[in-house]
Amino acid sequence: MNLRDTFDIPVPTIVLAEGEFGSKGGKTANGIVTHSEVFDVRAVVDSGTAGQTPAEVLEKRDAPDVPIVECVEDALDIAPEAEALAIGVAPAGGQLPDAWVGDIEDALRAGCDVVSGLHYFLGDDEYWSRLADEHDARILDVRKPPGEDTLRVGDGSVDDIDADVVLTLGTDCAVGKRTTTFELYQAASEAGLDAGWVATGQTGIMVGAHEGVVVDRVPADFTGGVVEDMVKSVGAEHDLVFVEGQASLTHRAYSSVTLGVLHGAWPDAVVLADDPDRIRRTHFDRFRIDGVEKEADLVETLSDATIAGVSTWGDPETERDRHEYPVANVYDEGGAKELLGAVRDALEPEASTGTTGGGA
Repeated sequence: MNLRDTFDIPVPTIVLAEGEFGSKGGKTANGIVTHSEVFDVRAVVDSGTAGQTPAEVLEKRDAPDVPIVECVEDALDIAPEAEALAIGVAPAGGQLPDAWVGDIEDALRAGCDVVSGLHYFLGDDEYWSRLADEHDARILDVRKPPGEDTLRVGDGSVDDIDADVVLTLGTDCAVGKRTTTFELYQAASEAGLDAGWVATGQTGIMVGAHEGVVVDRVPADFTGGVVEDMVKSVGAEHDLVFVEGQASLTHRAYSSVTLGVLHGAWPDAVVLADDPDRIRRTHFDRFRIDGVEKEADLVETLSDATIAGVSTWGDPETERDRHEYPVANVYDEGGAKELLGAVRDALEPEASTGTTGGGA
């Protein structure tokens, strides 16, 4: 899915983040507010933080200064020009919370398109699809997997593209892979490089990836083929392709998805995202995190990629003493530019030998 082709961007947007703005549960909303190249956020709906500023809630001084309000009705009063409602939370259990029904109804009746990251597909519900039609609005369910007629297994055709491919993997879930991918893409674009990026989760799609799919909704056998198709599509238009990874190769719950992304993208270089203070896996306390070196060894064993560097949450100076790879923190000023430099250094041998594309 490419929302850039769906809207006349940037589209004036209200973000629904009820109960989760600023938390891990609201990471999609957080990402849209701070990074989206598709949505021009005019208001955030979250009754728990209403009246505060995004800078305060997200603890980011450069966060956009937009109002946080209690409901969509209030948001529409402030931003009557809004053309879209982006649902930036996927509640536990996957269903539509009853408390959100009125907000979504208000948005559709105002003619706003609804872009949903819910596990529950609004567009498949007769009530919601009829309400959207009545008010000349659209429902876009970004978690919908590709159609069965488009699914295929990976066949190595990604090797034939002329673009360099850089994949962001990590030592655990929720360690900043999507943020690192976007920051690298943005730094590359600012440096004048012809870059595009591929999302494998809903936040990346809603932030504005050039291609994206929620890869955990794809049948396992076809993960590699789906990722390969997206990388080929973006690589046909750009010289450099950044790909968002998922989970980690050492994660017993999700490693199959990680391996599918690695083999589908078949990258030239890999950046590893890491939280050095995390010992146990998020939501899986019985599992210890294996660390950067083991993850790097598996990447190099299971692919032809070079480890370009580490995207750390910690102090880069401290982390450089622990790892053999370049280290930067993309949340620090200049951190993304520094990490991009490490990526370009890792790609240089490929360029110098005239070998391009897909790690071939």
